[in-house]
Amino acid sequence: MPESLAGDLQFEPRSALLSFEELERVIAVFARLGVRKIRLTGGEPTIRKGIVDLVERIGAVPGIAQVVMTTNGHLLSELASPLVAAGLAGVNVSLDTLDAATFHRVTGRGDLARVLAGIDAARAAGLSVKTNAVALAGVNEGELVALCEAAWSRGATPRFIEHMPMSDGALYDSARGLTSLAIRHALERELGELVARPTLAAGPDAGPARYWSLASDPSREVGIISAMSDHFCDDCNRLRLTATGALHACLGHDDALNLRDLVRAGASDDDLVRAIAGVVTGKRAGHTFADAPPAKHMIGIGG
Repeated sequence: MPESLAGDLQFEPRSALLSFEELERVIAVFARLGVRKIRLTGGEPTIRKGIVDLVERIGAVPGIAQVVMTTNGHLLSELASPLVAAGLAGVNVSLDTLDAATFHRVTGRGDLARVLAGIDAARAAGLSVKTNAVALAGVNEGELVALCEAAWSRGATPRFIEHMPMSDGALYDSARGLTSLAIRHALERELGELVARPTLAAGPDAGPARYWSLASDPSREVGIISAMSDHFCDDCNRLRLTATGALHACLGHDDALNLRDLVRAGASDDDLVRAIAGVVTGKRAGHTFADAPPAKHMIGIGG
């Protein structure tokens, strides 16, 4: 979170958020257009009142085959089992370091032990788990192997994310970012050869991560999201809908269309189809992170 925001957070009134009924309707329109997977992200989705009910309602929308979540993990110990019962299939959990003091400093308020307990609870409840770490020189570059081993020991898949310049670049320092190649080389120095797993990137629900496995143990996989050094824009199949209804075609650009306003103005489902189609067909060929960082904050648009 940028320091400029930390002391001056402005929360939206509940009336500004899409209601569960509005979300169900909009998701049904997306399903009509071929969307099959919904990821609940943040902010932090587990603090949304009624989150278990929301997961169940989304999963019941005709055409939606999978509901997953990205979370900080702090409430998973209590919520993992109810979320599984509601139909949640998997979680991505932010885990940037295994040092409790560094974890608290990086997150601003995070409790490492609580997050690790949440990951364990998620696995015990039957959720598929991936861990997400932003790879940063001077922060966690010496922990890359340890983060992998911690994830593997818990039955989770570790993933690393290249540092991206959100919030007008307020938190970005290009010298601190580790590239996908640097991450792979660091892992190979201690773990041995990594073999690309292109099959894991195939399919209609494939995400932005590219996966490798240890040559010595193919069951041990690691994913890397290389948004900066080797972007995946040509294969991007993601759209982001904020809690207030703004539809973003790209994480790296600020323009958006507000579907909430259309819904509340009486738009028909066909109107929503045309609006969504316009956003998708207007999706740019690539991002401009390096030259023009977006003003939006990752804490508001989600991982």
